[in-house]
Amino acid sequence: MPKLKTNKAAKKRFKVLKSGKIKRKKAFLRHILTSKPKGRKRSLRQGTYVHDSDSFAVKQLLPYS
Repeated sequence: MPKLKTNKAAKKRFKVLKSGKIKRKKAFLRHILTSKPKGRKRSLRQGTYVHDSDSFAVKQLLPYS
């Protein structure tokens, strides 16, 4: 039986924790930052978790993690 391939884009963006949750970075912090409030930009620096409804799809992209 052939091995499954890991999706390299997903491997760079997500990390599977021991608890089974998937950690991700928040969006909207790449450009046009002058129009965004300081507090919003500060909260976007923190990571967050993938929602439970999306975690199954992400885990399929990362079969060995």
